[in-house]
Amino acid sequence: MLNQLAGAERAIVSPIPGTTRDSIDTQIEYQGIPVTLIDTAGIRRRGRVERGVEQYSVLRSFKSIERADVALLMIDALAGITAQDAHIAGYILEEWKSCVVLVNKWDALEKDTNTMEAYTNIVRRELNFLDYVPLLFISALTGQRVDQVLPLALRVQEERLRRLTTSKINQILQKAKDQHAPPSKAGRALKIYYGTQVRSDPPTFMIYVNDPRLMHFTYLRYLENQIRLEYGFLGTPIRIVIKGRKED
Repeated sequence: MLNQLAGAERAIVSPIPGTTRDSIDTQIEYQGIPVTLIDTAGIRRRGRVERGVEQYSVLRSFKSIERADVALLMIDALAGITAQDAHIAGYILEEWKSCVVLVNKWDALEKDTNTMEAYTNIVRRELNFLDYVPLLFISALTGQRVDQVLPLALRVQEERLRRLTTSKINQILQKAKDQHAPPSKAGRALKIYYGTQVRSDPPTFMIYVNDPRLMHFTYLRYLENQIRLEYGFLGTPIRIVIKGRKED
């Protein structure tokens, strides 16, 4: 994959697992935009990781996720979604990184007209906590759709840096409240006063309410979905912070 994106033989390629031992930074320029590609060592299941060099390599791979803006999570089309894939996806989310899922070795899979849709449904089911992440079916060996990887990653990065005005956010919140009233607990209703975006990278929103304890996680997810419905934030996690404030 690195060699395809860089357009040159920058990394040793071998069918033997564990060939890449360290994370390698490669600087390229794509349509005038400087891009750093971090080629990580493969991350095997914890029980199969050998002590010593490989264990160190895995730690460096996780550190690479922390350094990245957009993580390209490569799935083996022949192996399907493994527990380790889900574990790495969870770590990407835990670090609030944007993500694109690449289903690799698509050329080696026997397919019919429904295969891509069926595979998409499997990925969405197994990685349901990353339902906002785009999927791309590729072959790093043949180059199939590899030319779409960087444009998609850069689009996701743009979404990561997007900022919404306070007026736009409050329009979304008002519309959300009109469609689905905030929850109540023990006779007390949640009141949402206003919201604002306090940062990007990742997009972080502060919502002021009468009592944060009244905010149920399902309503919080509902508000996130309403923000995505209006403004997308493709491939990018949204952080919502609930803050209490006395009513004027």
